[in-house]
Amino acid sequence: MTDSVRKIIHIDADAFYAAVEMRENPKLQDKPIAVGGSPQGRGVIATCNYLARQYGIHSAMPSAHAIRRCPELVFIKPDFPLYRLVSKQMREIFARYTDLIEPLSLDEAYLDVTHCQQHSGSATLIARAIKRSVHRELGIQVSAGVAPNKFLAKVASDWDKPDGLFVITPEQVDDFVLKLPVRKINGVGKVTSKKLNDLGIETCRDIRECDEQLLIKRFGKQGKRLIELAQGQDARPVQTSRVRKSLSVEHTYNDDLQNREAVCQKVPDLYRELTERVQKSAAQRPVSKRVVKIKFNDFTQTTLEHSLSDSGKPWDRQEQFEAMVVEAWQRGKKPVRLLGLGVRFREDPSTDKYHQLELFEANGTNESVTGYVLPNDEA
Repeated sequence: MTDSVRKIIHIDADAFYAAVEMRENPKLQDKPIAVGGSPQGRGVIATCNYLARQYGIHSAMPSAHAIRRCPELVFIKPDFPLYRLVSKQMREIFARYTDLIEPLSLDEAYLDVTHCQQHSGSATLIARAIKRSVHRELGIQVSAGVAPNKFLAKVASDWDKPDGLFVITPEQVDDFVLKLPVRKINGVGKVTSKKLNDLGIETCRDIRECDEQLLIKRFGKQGKRLIELAQGQDARPVQTSRVRKSLSVEHTYNDDLQNREAVCQKVPDLYRELTERVQKSAAQRPVSKRVVKIKFNDFTQTTLEHSLSDSGKPWDRQEQFEAMVVEAWQRGKKPVRLLGLGVRFREDPSTDKYHQLELFEANGTNESVTGYVLPNDEA
């Protein structure tokens, strides 16, 4: 099916965790609130409401930092069973219009409504009806993006938050994409954005005008993807089941790990947690890389990857992770506040056209940060 005849909706709940908490306790409506860990320890913000964001507070920010920016900030411990319930109720509303639903996280999903006959087959009217039903039945707001493909639908849902509805018709695609800043492309984080800016690339028009071979040489697979997206092209279908591409565990410690020995002592517990999760969720997929992440007490961080050249080579060797942790720690030789271990799974070329850009990056990947799964609601 070509992009020109597809009708894709991306639904993204606005400040999801915080919105659910405000629904449960209306007294919080006019207060800046944050869902996450306590500022007395090493807690971080999972998400916050829009009033709190006016103070510059955002997800993954240390709670102690947030309370300094906004002393009246109300902290709420996450209630994940409740969030999962509300997420399930949202999907039930989506299912009234299509069976082609691809959840990305608790708070967002793609819907393919190409063949939906309700509301005269208008994706815009369907999105408006979904927004209305979610607000009336669940007491929260969502933003919606409507476009001919997944890339543009996701960009559109972020365009007019909160409570937005933004539509990009097939006829508008070219003009819209030409002006689109590269930082708006999902998967382009601060690092990639800076690399593109250093090449003089600020918009998708600049990508189109740049030498393709240079982009591919500098960015590899991501360069090819950027070239396609700069044309407004994205042939990925809405997938009702998703293949996990990576898995990680990470812990933030109440007290800094002062030296190499203290860091190494934490590896066995993380290793056991990682192997248990891999065995439960994705043991059937071969592991292609081991990954270690360290965040030092000054908030600088480093990530180290080791490829497994032989697909049959065992990945679950604790001593290998320990050696990687030592190698990564040597880069900073400073007290450590966060330590993470992870793996990447070998890609299936027939299905994994677009690779995951960053295993431990919370921007668009929804990896856990000190135990909290971050929603994609930070716009």
